[in-house]
Amino acid sequence: MVSRRELLAGASALVLAGPAFALARPASGEEVSPVPIGKVALKPSPFADAFAANRRYLLSLDPERFLHNFYLSAGLPAPKPVYGGWESQGIAGHSLGHWLSACSLVVANTGDKEVAAKLDHALSEMARIQAAHGDGYLGGTTVERDGKTVDGKIVFEEIRRGKIWSSGFDLNGGWVPLYVWHKIHAGLLDAHNLAGNPRAKPILLGVAGYLAGVLEPLDDAQMQKVLAAEHGGLNESYANTYALTGNPRWLRMAEKIYHKAVLDPLAARKDQLDGLHANTQIPKLVGLARLYELTDKQRYGTAASFFHDTVTHHHSYVIGGNSEHEHFGPPDKLSNRITEATCEACNSYNMLKLTRHLYRWQPHAHWFDFYERVQLNHMLAHQRPDNGRFVYFMPLASGARRIYSEPEDSFWCCVGSGMESHSKHANSIYWSDPSTLYVNLYIPSELDWPEHDLALTLDTTMPIEGDATITVRRAPAKRHMIALRMPGWAQNPTLKVNGTPVQPEMRNGYAMIDRVWRSGDTIALTLPMTLAVEPTPDDPNVVAFTHGPLVLAADLGPTSQPYEGLGPALVAEGAVSPAALAPTATPAHFTAKGAMGEAISFKPFFSQYDTRTAVYFPSFTPAGWAAKRDDYIRAQAEARELARRTVDILLLGEMQPERDHAFGPGKSEVVNWNGRAARRLPPGSTMTMTMDRKPGPAVLRVTIWNGDAGKPFAISVDGTTLEQSWPKASPGDRFVTLDFALPDTGEQGKAKAKIAITALKDQALIYEMRVLTAPTSGSAPTV
Repeated sequence: MVSRRELLAGASALVLAGPAFALARPASGEEVSPVPIGKVALKPSPFADAFAANRRYLLSLDPERFLHNFYLSAGLPAPKPVYGGWESQGIAGHSLGHWLSACSLVVANTGDKEVAAKLDHALSEMARIQAAHGDGYLGGTTVERDGKTVDGKIVFEEIRRGKIWSSGFDLNGGWVPLYVWHKIHAGLLDAHNLAGNPRAKPILLGVAGYLAGVLEPLDDAQMQKVLAAEHGGLNESYANTYALTGNPRWLRMAEKIYHKAVLDPLAARKDQLDGLHANTQIPKLVGLARLYELTDKQRYGTAASFFHDTVTHHHSYVIGGNSEHEHFGPPDKLSNRITEATCEACNSYNMLKLTRHLYRWQPHAHWFDFYERVQLNHMLAHQRPDNGRFVYFMPLASGARRIYSEPEDSFWCCVGSGMESHSKHANSIYWSDPSTLYVNLYIPSELDWPEHDLALTLDTTMPIEGDATITVRRAPAKRHMIALRMPGWAQNPTLKVNGTPVQPEMRNGYAMIDRVWRSGDTIALTLPMTLAVEPTPDDPNVVAFTHGPLVLAADLGPTSQPYEGLGPALVAEGAVSPAALAPTATPAHFTAKGAMGEAISFKPFFSQYDTRTAVYFPSFTPAGWAAKRDDYIRAQAEARELARRTVDILLLGEMQPERDHAFGPGKSEVVNWNGRAARRLPPGSTMTMTMDRKPGPAVLRVTIWNGDAGKPFAISVDGTTLEQSWPKASPGDRFVTLDFALPDTGEQGKAKAKIAITALKDQALIYEMRVLTAPTSGSAPTV
């Protein structure tokens, strides 16, 4: 069996070698850089399909609808209605920023005139809106004040005056306004740097200047209060604005946006990620990586490289993604966190950005082993290639299905980052330094780089089979090195130049071929794909399977049908081995025998867009299965019954679930105790939420910690106080649930329940709320 730590051992060894845990950067002019995206054209492949679907989606979107709130903020009439989903809520504008970046990538890659025209129109309108404000402000966020929705600019002006507060996922009551600001700033940078649109730079300098004017007067304590709220990669945007202009004001601003509570431990090489909202943190480290490149301050590089190593080796699932319900858990504890809410797509989008920075400092093939794992198994799975819709969480639980966005009524964060992710499949295939062309990803493509008198074609059956051929179409009349990544998963690869086997020099995971290339020269590469078993780090009996770079998953039937079966398990003498899977006539397809004697069909995970899947499998010895079979079947049945009865669920202390349930925090605060996020409510304070319900007898189930069971709190539904016999706290570390009976008359017929929880003499610590239908037996709910 190959564990994640063993699979990426080369990465660990290299990163851990440095005493400061930061990678030593090459001298100026010797760093590797991606070949400009405009020099690369995708050939037919799943990546080209994803790019094409994404382009169609980008063109279907109307920037004037994204700008609806922006017009109103500037006192201008809004010509089009606002989009639905998140864009109709307080976070309006974040999708526009991603859309700007995605369009800019398409223009840079292909010169697409239709996309360029739409981008130009958006920038023209943004310039008009910004001019109407007259101070550089350009925003569409809103905030609730005294029961009314008002322009979010009020939040920025309050911060300017030093009036700052947050209840966990807000800043002065506004839903992450600085996160949205970063998206706009970053999109404008891309419109200038990638698309070359002359309208972008004046707008971005106005945007940069307005926010700097708000934040510059704040002292460090005030700044840290601001940064406690999610702010995206604002430090990266200001760093890139400094790189663009050379104005030291922007560098000072980038360094001021330094969230000490998270970044100081990472710079000290301490993993304190447990319980943190994952994607809130990753962009901060992308920004530090950029600052390291601009300042050579070692602590920035140390934090960025330590964070990458920690996340990839201790917090990531087999597909390369991370987080469960958006949060990091304890390091190396994954086996009990394999759910329907694993691997938020934004996290992988940002981890790939961070990987590119680290690779620039140290061009070793292992970085792209990770990049490839994520791009193939998470990002390709994240987007439907027929209509370009996106998935927020990539569920890894048995029987789970992917939930796709609606074209005009979702606009989750992962829709925004998805628009970018599938615009950039050509941007990391080829890299170069002054003497070498690096081939990092085996994606069918053509490179045409007149400035270097170099053109070649890459044909490959990847990712399904491991054959690739590079054909040189044009080359300079001098020696030139081509470096081919030899993936860590490839067993005994072979290489031929013009049909003749060669044994090239190996360097940092690359086959180095140095010669005078001529038109018609070919490099034929065979990368044998073999099966491997990857167990979870905390339980070697919970395993996943890979075939070369592909993660395999069991096909458990179409998503159109509910999943009623047992989650598949495996039985083997000793540890499960790759021999548990038998090949079929179809490449990358396998079969296995489950613990119940059933046949299990395995296919590449990414391609199962309309299939319920299983990625991880509990395994037993024959004796272990005989002893635990009944318990396993019973636990599966109880889980299915709970899922069947669940009408709605709210996970306290998690941003999106709280937003979805109109959560009113009162004076509560977000905490992470006992391995889960929660809300801590002080005595006398009340928090509120709205949850779905159905007619008929029902149960409101509240999850608390065993030690808090003897601390009653008041709970009411639609104004009616619910009764409960409160248990006493008992020893033991475990969660317990309190079941409150909901009546089947009156308000129970409504589709929504308004719930209020008030702490009494003790604080209330609440982890989860769940509305259930009554038990089928008709028995009264119990504690």
